[in-house]
Amino acid sequence: MVSDQCNSNWVWKTTANAAAAVLLFGADTQHAFAQENTVTITAWAEYVPDEVIAGFEEKTGIKVVYDPFESLEVLETKMLTGNSGYDVIFPSALVANRLIQVEAVQKLDKSKLPNLGNLDPEIMGFLARHDEGNQYGVPYLWGTTGVIYNPALVFERMEDAPIESLDMFFDPDVVSNFADCGVAMIDSPEEVVAIALNYLGLDPFTKDPADFEKVDALLAPINPHIRHFNTGAIINDMARGDLCLVLGWSGDAGLAYATALEADNGVEVFYSVPKEGTEVFFDFLSIPSDAPNPDNAHTFIDYLMEPEVIASVTNLYYYPNGNAAALEHVLDEVKSDPNVYPTEEMMATLFPNLPRDQKTLRTLTRTWTRFKTGN
Repeated sequence: MVSDQCNSNWVWKTTANAAAAVLLFGADTQHAFAQENTVTITAWAEYVPDEVIAGFEEKTGIKVVYDPFESLEVLETKMLTGNSGYDVIFPSALVANRLIQVEAVQKLDKSKLPNLGNLDPEIMGFLARHDEGNQYGVPYLWGTTGVIYNPALVFERMEDAPIESLDMFFDPDVVSNFADCGVAMIDSPEEVVAIALNYLGLDPFTKDPADFEKVDALLAPINPHIRHFNTGAIINDMARGDLCLVLGWSGDAGLAYATALEADNGVEVFYSVPKEGTEVFFDFLSIPSDAPNPDNAHTFIDYLMEPEVIASVTNLYYYPNGNAAALEHVLDEVKSDPNVYPTEEMMATLFPNLPRDQKTLRTLTRTWTRFKTGN
């Protein structure tokens, strides 16, 4: 998934079948909620490996009920409604911030998390911008939003394609070259608009309406070249070769590569961090305020902070983790890849998504809607 300009040799040490695997127990979650010896989690599909769940169940005797969500908006709505039945949730840092404000998640009992000391202070510093004092959550995985591409299809159409630049999407003269082989973007308004603002040399979290007008002008010409904004379809579309270029998440590139490897279809999927800078995102592990089994939730979270456990997730999914003690267990070809673990120079160009006021959010949403609809 990495840029060949970085001379990275991406060798997956696990089978692609394992990379795509996930336990989907959510058919009868209400029954599971009532059982004391369970922990009910909700996360993106294909985000918690079945080997990790099996290892937790074997070690603790606690059964995991995995109910995947389709979008962060769905997760947030369930949490705001209450009585979700979840014990552990995997929100983004931005969603976690909003849930903290409305007391939809509870403070962690740090006495029940002996592995807290394994966490990376730098990553915890990033998260403290959303969770002051790091009271309500710990990091699971993190990553960047950048250029996912099929090298064969891209370079066939443009030999000097600037695959390490957001020009691949925001320059109509560049992105138009790839319309026929398929261009997509994640349907993440706050994230993509922030990246576009940064690309223009503006504050990613500006409140100035004039700045959003500049984003309108940037995005309007590229709309005809975007095939879809279906986030959930990106992994399989890239793996099949149905898309050749995506503005998407680093880990999705890894899953797309693994899926193509399993299919043995000859498709390659690479990833590069844009040189102009991009958003760095973090996913929390948090406990809902009304979690039925909070003790089991703490046990599950602490298990995911064991160095060997979280390292195995990184090795499988190519997402970095926030656990400093885990680094020695991460495969060399993973931790040495700057498109997975960015260099200090690259980190300096990254920015976390920060909360916006409601007025700015409405302005941003209108910008996104105009872009997606082409109006």
